[in-house]
Amino acid sequence: MDLRALSAFHFLHPAWLLALPVLLAWAVWRRRSRGGDWTKIADPELLSALRIGASRGSSSPWSLIGALWTLTVLALAGPAWSRLQTPAFRAPSAWVLVLDLSPSMAAKDTAPSRVTRARYAAADILDAARDARVGLVAFAGEPHVVAPLTTDIATVRVLLKPLAPSLMPESGDRLAPALEAAGHLLEAGAARGGQVVVLSDGFADPAESLRVAQELRQKGVTVDIVGVGTPAGAPEPDGKGGFVLGSNGEPRLTRQQTDELRRVASAGGGDFVSADAVATSLLPALERSQRGADAHATSTRTQLSTWRNEGIWLLPLLLLLAGLLARRGWI
Repeated sequence: MDLRALSAFHFLHPAWLLALPVLLAWAVWRRRSRGGDWTKIADPELLSALRIGASRGSSSPWSLIGALWTLTVLALAGPAWSRLQTPAFRAPSAWVLVLDLSPSMAAKDTAPSRVTRARYAAADILDAARDARVGLVAFAGEPHVVAPLTTDIATVRVLLKPLAPSLMPESGDRLAPALEAAGHLLEAGAARGGQVVVLSDGFADPAESLRVAQELRQKGVTVDIVGVGTPAGAPEPDGKGGFVLGSNGEPRLTRQQTDELRRVASAGGGDFVSADAVATSLLPALERSQRGADAHATSTRTQLSTWRNEGIWLLPLLLLLAGLLARRGWI
């Protein structure tokens, strides 16, 4: 061990050194009370003959016990003076699907319904995920995490199938909290950047959604939007077998909010595509981003430097002392 290593010498678990005074306190106590309570019932001549190490031809084990205790404490304290270089794990690319389950998604201007077309598009994205981790968030009035980031794409696909507006506990159409929930999933999964793909026909909080999309972009997260529905629109179902009526008593039409969706995608640094163009426009872009993330992970060889615990080198000496203490008549 050279001088540089000596200057780096330290203990990884120094709290174990607090056990050394225990041995010292025990030795002082034993010295002060060598006879203990036996002096009250045994003659001094007989007690000296009975004490360990007092018999002729035998040696005391207490010095070895002290050495064994000291070496054990030093080994547990983890002496260290050199470092180990280990490759760091880099998580694969991460995608979060954000599915709109507001009441308007039950409209049928796209067959068989908007939510069904959105689920088809989400299934196509899952098929292209390969090694990417995928999470799923559903929203209406409030967001709900259906699946955290996972490589178990089959489970996410199973959870996706039954999702419908009728399952949501509250009505509404707020995208901003759902985008925040997607960002939290990426942070919790230690994702480097990531992709958020929103499948929606529109939302009721454009200002807040723009702000959150911009914040995600600043963190390296891209927000893509898949528009569901048609500009012409369709009567909005009320969830009870009828339609929502306007002030004139006629069914109220719900249309795809194309302009708002485009603005959020632009604010998030992503693209806006229709549900029919997912396979031709969005999937190639997602696959390119995934290949870029994989290539970056391959070319960037990140190494973690950790201190190596050298306490293992004290084990042979500890075993030798333990063997000596096993001498007959000592224990």
